[in-house]
Amino acid sequence: MPIKKFTVRRSEILLVFAGASVGTATRLAVSLALPREGSLPLAILLINLCGAFALGWLLTSLATRGPENSRRKKLRLLLGTGFMGGFTTYSALATDTMLLLTQGDAKTGLLYALGTVLFGALATWCGMLVGARTRTDPQGGK
Repeated sequence: MPIKKFTVRRSEILLVFAGASVGTATRLAVSLALPREGSLPLAILLINLCGAFALGWLLTSLATRGPENSRRKKLRLLLGTGFMGGFTTYSALATDTMLLLTQGDAKTGLLYALGTVLFGALATWCGMLVGARTRTDPQGGK
């Protein structure tokens, strides 16, 4: 079976870079605006849940509009891969979970890790539902 050639354009890399830069800065701003209260890292939890919802909505909205074209691909790269990739954070989830587990708050650590994954999946599903219901008909109607 022949191997399909994969090409990456500089413009696509720049879209991902730009989106990720803004997404990471936005995550930092939200983290600073919602300081940690007690042991639960609420800001990272909210960031990841909002990001999961938004990514589900975005990708479903783009997919329901037909085959990927140049504009949809640019939006997916800029907002999905770039912004949402920079905004959400698995590494902070893992680090915060380990800190909770190793600092004597194992129950909170387990609930935080499992809750983020389960509620993240639910948020993604809800975003996909909203994305599927809000698609625009090519003829201009809803």
